[in-house]
Amino acid sequence: MKTYRIASIPGDGIGKEVIAAGIDVLNSLSEKENFRIEFTAFDWSSERYLKTGAYIPEGGLDTLKTFDAIFFGAVGSPDVPDHISLWGLRLPICQGFDQYANVRPSRVLPGVDSPLKNGTAIDWVIVRENTEGEYSGSGGRVHKGLPEEIATETSVFTRVGVERIHRFAFELAKSRRRKHLTLVTKSNAQRHGMVLWDEIFFELKPEFPEVQTERVLVDAMTTRMVLKPESIDTVVASNLHADILSDLAAALSGSLGIAPTANLNPERKFPSMFEPIHGSAFDITGKGIANPIATFWTAAMMLDHLGEPKAAARLMKAIERTTEEQVFTPDLGGVHDTCAVTNAVKRAL
Repeated sequence: MKTYRIASIPGDGIGKEVIAAGIDVLNSLSEKENFRIEFTAFDWSSERYLKTGAYIPEGGLDTLKTFDAIFFGAVGSPDVPDHISLWGLRLPICQGFDQYANVRPSRVLPGVDSPLKNGTAIDWVIVRENTEGEYSGSGGRVHKGLPEEIATETSVFTRVGVERIHRFAFELAKSRRRKHLTLVTKSNAQRHGMVLWDEIFFELKPEFPEVQTERVLVDAMTTRMVLKPESIDTVVASNLHADILSDLAAALSGSLGIAPTANLNPERKFPSMFEPIHGSAFDITGKGIANPIATFWTAAMMLDHLGEPKAAARLMKAIERTTEEQVFTPDLGGVHDTCAVTNAVKRAL
């Protein structure tokens, strides 16, 4: 029997609740699909940081490197500044394991209402460059605390980094029914890095004659998503731009609580990491009402990546049956808790 070794990092806030639900569902599914999943839990969290001064212990990434995939909850705490928590846990994994392709699908699941009257037209995949760009970490502060203090945040775009994310996006668009790829940029104002971003995209375009393309400025893209959702299929954007646009996509699909993410190392030199999009959500932590659907959809993406497409499809059907029956947590207007949604998906399996 095939066995997969998965590193579980629940992290902070509702991450602990939804990852537990995801493990429950994955264990139930694996029994039915004749494979095994061995989960190993890591206590890397803000609580650990406050006790020890580190999110990731010494040698932690070397240990993580031995797993087939990483199942991640969330990071962020009211007790730790956001830039410390993000750079202490999530980004070291994404950058350390060269998980340069962040993939965020969005669609309106059965039974879910979109705030858009034509929201059913939403069937998008946003591809986010995940290791450089605006989140490269390049910059600094001088004259700290003085009137002439200066802070710089430098976006770093490399030809290697930009070319590989564009190529990944072209290949993904080629595999989809509509074969359409939208390049999101801001090269009218950002005349160096974003111009390079544009140039490399159009250098690659002749290699993919079956893929239709267009270029849209990021500000115009927000209006396009709201007013003409049917015009969008696959999208490629920089680290910051795609981060923002994918949150908008999740909201237009009904809730941040249903949106999945895959942080992929496409060459599989390192394990990829799978996480729901919603973050720690400390306003509802401990109330038992966190929506686990995003985690289940994320788990389906993980199964696909591991080479279990049949199990992934079975899980997505169970998710869709559950949403069609409107077994919803409060973020979707329902009255059910995390446990009830989890049990509904398990029954639907």
